[in-house]
Amino acid sequence: MTEERHAALGIHAATGVDDAELVKRQQVLRRTRWIAVVVVVLLVAGAGRTVFSRMANARVLEAGAAEQGKQFVKVAQPKAGSAGQTLALPGTLQGNVQSPIAARASGYLKRWTKDIGSRVEKGELLAEIETPEIAQQLSQAVAAREQASASLSLANSTVERWESLRKKDVVSQQELDERRSGVAQARANVAAAEANVERLRQLDAFKRVTAPFAGVITRRNVDVGDLIDAGSGAGGRALFVLTQTDALRVYVNVPQTYAQLIKPGQTVTVTQAELRGQSFKGTVARTAGAIDAATRTMQVEIALPNPDGTLLPGAYVQVALPMAASAVLRVPTNALLFRADGSRVALVDGAGRVSLRVVKIGRNLGEEVELLDGVGVNDRLVLNPTDSLADGDVVTIASAAASAAPAKGTP
Repeated sequence: MTEERHAALGIHAATGVDDAELVKRQQVLRRTRWIAVVVVVLLVAGAGRTVFSRMANARVLEAGAAEQGKQFVKVAQPKAGSAGQTLALPGTLQGNVQSPIAARASGYLKRWTKDIGSRVEKGELLAEIETPEIAQQLSQAVAAREQASASLSLANSTVERWESLRKKDVVSQQELDERRSGVAQARANVAAAEANVERLRQLDAFKRVTAPFAGVITRRNVDVGDLIDAGSGAGGRALFVLTQTDALRVYVNVPQTYAQLIKPGQTVTVTQAELRGQSFKGTVARTAGAIDAATRTMQVEIALPNPDGTLLPGAYVQVALPMAASAVLRVPTNALLFRADGSRVALVDGAGRVSLRVVKIGRNLGEEVELLDGVGVNDRLVLNPTDSLADGDVVTIASAAASAAPAKGTP
């Protein structure tokens, strides 16, 4: 075989092999290109997503930082005092008349007829005391009176005889005047003895202890056989305590701030915690008309009808005193700033700028105070202002920010 034929055959064989490999290589190359394109696309998409995510996070952080950099405050406007305000004060019920019943005569308690809770009428017997010493003293006083009467009779007869002797000029005028003086002394002795007898008779009548007025026995301090000393002082004690409950009294101490607003004749409301849903109307009977220097309060007496006996003396009650409406502006207590140069409030203008203003405080109403000067009805006051708040600070009202927040998140 010639060299040319071998060459032709060799070239033909090699060409067949190269085409198959070339096709495979082209397929691999195309796949590789597609994979590279896909990888590049994924990388570009991931990079873009990362860039956009970081940009979004940066915007969120900037917005959050700007939002946190704002100073949010709550504001309130002053308001004028309204009618119907009341001042609630504690008080204790007392009987319209309440008296301890003490013995006027000393002795031993023979018997008692009324116990606690008993309703008695005026003059009704409460107790009886045995007074043997007073009886003896009365007998002695009667005898002394009889003795003085006998001395007076003798003095009268003596004067009559001496007057007859004087007419005969047997005795001197001086002696007659002495006898007449003896008659006057005897007459005075009789009067003194009679007064002593009457005193002991009245003292003997005090062995019957009676009710000085109609009421209820709220306390009994003695029993049969007890030694009773006259009077309520120096060792004496009250036998009973009698209270009139069909009308009650309440004493309350009104602070100096409200003393000028309380006048006799005002209607008040009395409530008791145990009597839920019930209220009782009373009237201001009188006021002390002066401020107690120790407590800076004025005592007020309130008359309270109690015809059915629902209220009991000694009970703790709440008294609501009506207050007249005031034209002075009132603000919440937490709007005040106490600085070294006086009390102030923080006002916010339309641009959100703060200005501190000096105010004059009036009455303290608990959650609110009256401002006599320094603010207007249209001013906006910062509530719970911080100590670092100063003139010129820019703030954002919390209610406006809260209403604008949903609009920012809405697409």
